[in-house]
Amino acid sequence: MAQKLWEKNVQVDKEVETFTVGRDREMDLYLAKYDVLGSMAHITMLESIGLLTKEELTVLLAELKNIYAVADSGEFVIEEGVEDVHSQVELMLTRRLGDIGKKIHSGRSRNDQVLLDLKLYTRAQIQELVELTNGLFEVLISQSNRYSEVLMPGYTHLQVAMPSSFGLWFGAYAESLADDLQMMQAAYKVCNRNPLGSAAGYGSSFPLNRSMTTGLLGFDSMDYNVVYAQMGRGKMERTVAFAMAGIAATLSKLAFDACMFNSQNFGFVKLPDQFTTGSSIMPHKKNPDVFELTRAKCNKIQGLPQQITLICNNLPSGYFRDLQIIKEVFLPAFDELKDCLRMVTHMMREVKVNEHILDDDKYSLLFSVEEVNRLVLEGVPFRDAYKRVGLEIEAGNFTPNKAVNHTHEGSIGNLCNDSISALMQNIIDGFSFNKVNEAEKKLLA
Repeated sequence: MAQKLWEKNVQVDKEVETFTVGRDREMDLYLAKYDVLGSMAHITMLESIGLLTKEELTVLLAELKNIYAVADSGEFVIEEGVEDVHSQVELMLTRRLGDIGKKIHSGRSRNDQVLLDLKLYTRAQIQELVELTNGLFEVLISQSNRYSEVLMPGYTHLQVAMPSSFGLWFGAYAESLADDLQMMQAAYKVCNRNPLGSAAGYGSSFPLNRSMTTGLLGFDSMDYNVVYAQMGRGKMERTVAFAMAGIAATLSKLAFDACMFNSQNFGFVKLPDQFTTGSSIMPHKKNPDVFELTRAKCNKIQGLPQQITLICNNLPSGYFRDLQIIKEVFLPAFDELKDCLRMVTHMMREVKVNEHILDDDKYSLLFSVEEVNRLVLEGVPFRDAYKRVGLEIEAGNFTPNKAVNHTHEGSIGNLCNDSISALMQNIIDGFSFNKVNEAEKKLLA
């Protein structure tokens, strides 16, 4: 059995070891290639301050690139008896290179190592989320433009209210995603700061060059204060989780609409048969399971910030093992949200729209406000026009004029989709992913 990095002569009780390691070995597989990337930057810096020779750096970097390739291919394994990803990487290095492999930890603690791994992993996941969110955005804008003139009922209190359109419906969710990414950009900026060199939260007596590792890894800046760098554990995850919850909330609301509008009582949209499931007892059933599961998964993700808050809420400054548990709820959430984004994008691309909803007389009262506004434009005071139309409705004499002429910005006749697209592009450009991608590529070259 491999010895722990921290173990001396006394071996820890087996039950205690199992309890304290928990799911760390499983969770750390998410972090493997980022742990290697961080070590490459760290040892490059160690060589610059004289703690490694050029020859040692060369062989270490070559072997770390090999380990990175293994991790990138999904074949990285944390062996039985090895505590975590950091221990496994160091073990692999010492097996191949001997004592040189034991030198990579100088000036580092597992505390700043895991902080770094989490930030590198999270910023990569954010980039994937942004790309998938933008993909859904493009589909929604396209459908908004395609069905811009197809009217549908708008509701307040789930009562038929005023005319809306599929142009507005699709476009509303597109603009919601733009705001969600604005929040995600703020979270990304919190994430994209370098904690490496803070060690256990109190720095190091080695003359570390933290600016160098910040540049090598493509961070915007470092977390300057070493105590704050450690205090950022949990805070970064919570901040990103709030941004993820924003995207999840948009998807959840869209999923609810889609389930409702797809039902026979509404019949506003139709999902392709191959995207629905059947009933074991009712031969006619076509169930919108994808949207129902999306709603549930996204509602679960909306609880993520609260889970993280409760894990680290009453901790003072400094490191505590409680923080390990955050990984269990945080790391897998990205895959769940990405899956939801992929499925909703697919469904929204293929959904069919009922173009004759308002032919049904039960929607006649939808046009009452249009009639009130027509009278006002003819010079009738608003309150008098409102009362006249209300009395006609009560008497059963209201005859709707179904022509709709809305021209102001953001209305049925003026969707502002070009402006919404420009807003989204401006937000995406603000992430500056290229800087990070180029830094990582250079480090691995």
